[in-house]
Amino acid sequence: MSADLLTRARAGDGEAFGELVEPYRRELQVHCYRILGSAQDAEDAAQETLLAAWRGLGGFEGRASVRTWLYRVATSRCLHALRSASRRPPMSWPDLVLPEPTRAGEVAWLEPYPDVLLEGLADLAPGPEARYEATEAISLAFVTALQLLPPRQRAVLILRDVLGFRAAEVAGMLGTTQESVTSALKRARATLARQPAPSADHQAPPPPGSAIEQELAARLARAFESSDVQGVVCLLTHDAWVRMPPLPMEYQGRELAARFFAWAFHNGRRFRLIPTRANRQPAFGLYLRDSHAAIAHANGLLVLTLAGPQISAITRFEPGVLPQFGLPRTLPDRAR
Repeated sequence: MSADLLTRARAGDGEAFGELVEPYRRELQVHCYRILGSAQDAEDAAQETLLAAWRGLGGFEGRASVRTWLYRVATSRCLHALRSASRRPPMSWPDLVLPEPTRAGEVAWLEPYPDVLLEGLADLAPGPEARYEATEAISLAFVTALQLLPPRQRAVLILRDVLGFRAAEVAGMLGTTQESVTSALKRARATLARQPAPSADHQAPPPPGSAIEQELAARLARAFESSDVQGVVCLLTHDAWVRMPPLPMEYQGRELAARFFAWAFHNGRRFRLIPTRANRQPAFGLYLRDSHAAIAHANGLLVLTLAGPQISAITRFEPGVLPQFGLPRTLPDRAR
C-alpha cells in the first residue's frame, strides 16, 4: 500500500501524498514541539515539513523508510527555525512590581502543548533504544529541560533517547557521522543530568484522569477561585515552584508561593478557572473577573505538575496560548 502511494505521489498525485504522510502528521508536530518549545512554531514547522517533503519527493531514494525521511526533513526545518529565532528582538517586560523571586528562569520561549493534539500517540512505540516513556517525554519539565540544550544536541537527544532511532539513522538525518552523534548525545545527557532532580520524598504523579488527579485539580480550582492563599499553598509540596514564562521570575517553596499568590489576589482580584489539559497534565484557562461587568477576561493558562497527592509546580502561561486549547478571550460571568 505504501509503495503504491509513493509511486503515485512521485507521479504528482497530491491525494496519494496526503495519504502517505497522514499517519505521521501528528507525531511530526510533537517532534517539532519538543525541539522548538512552542506549539504554534511546531505547527508551522510541521506544515513546512510536509511542503518541503512534497517538493523534494523526487529526491527520496527509498534507502530509509518514509517515516525516517520525514523526521529528517522535520528536524532540518526545526534547526533552521531555531537559527532564525536567535534573531528575535529583545523582549519588553510589563511594569509589574512583583515579590522578590527565588531566581530568574533560564527558559523564556516556552508554550504548553494541548492534550487534544496528543490523541492517538499514546500507543506509538518508540525504537528499542529509547530511554524515556511517552508521558515523561512530553511533560512540561522535560520539554523545559530540552530548551537548555544547544539545538543540535537537542535534536540528537530527542531522536535517540525519545524516539529510539539508531545512531546511524540519526547521523543520516543530520548529515554527519555516528561519532559526532554519539559525542553530541553524551554532552546532552550530561547537561540534563546536571538539572536539579525532584526531592527524594516526591511521589510519582498520579495517572492522568485518575481520581487523585481530579480531586487535587478540583481543590486547587476551588481555592484559587476563592482567592484563598493558604488553600492554594497547602496543596503544594514544600519545594514547589511557581513559574510564569516568558517572565523570568521563579518562586520556590511555600513561603514565597504564599507571597506571590497574595500579590496575585490583591485588591480583591477574583478569578475563574476552566479545566483543560496540557502536556498530559491538568491545566486551567485562567480568567480575571471584571469588577464592573458580568464578564471575565483571559488572564493566562495554568499547568499543574503533580507529585502524588500534591502539586510540585504551577506554571502560568500568557493568555495568547488559550485559542490553541479552544478557550475564548472572554467568558460571561454572572456570579460576580
